Amino acid sequence: MNFLADEGVDFPVVQRLRSDGHEVLYVAEMDPGVSDEKVLAAANDMDAMLLTTDKDFGDLVYRLRRISAGIMLMRLAGLSPAAKAELMSSVVHNYGEQLVHTFTVVTPGTVRIRPRTI
Repeated sequence: MNFLADEGVDFPVVQRLRSDGHEVLYVAEMDPGVSDEKVLAAANDMDAMLLTTDKDFGDLVYRLRRISAGIMLMRLAGLSPAAKAELMSSVVHNYGEQLVHTFTVVTPGTVRIRPRTI
C-alpha cells in the first residue's frame, strides 16, 4: 500500500511500514508545517492512505466533504513509538485493502473502519 504520514506520526511507524514493504512518504521529510488541506490533497494526488494523529482530518472529510483515498487516525497516546509501530504494522497487515477509501480510527484496543459516504 501507499501511505502519506502526517508530520505528527512517530518516525518509527514510518520506518516499520517501510520495512514491511510499503511506500511511505513522510510530511516531516518533505514539507513540515504544510496545511492539512495540502496534506490531504497530496495524499489524494498520490492515491495514498493518509496516516495521522490529527482529528482535524475527520472534519475535512465529513463536515467539509473533502475526498480522500483513505485516512487512518492514530489515537495511541501513552504507547511507546515502538509499540505504535508494531500496532500499525499489524493493523495494515490484518485489514489491508479494507482500509482503502475509509476513515479508520486505531486505538490500542479497537480498529473502527468507517466507509466514506461522500
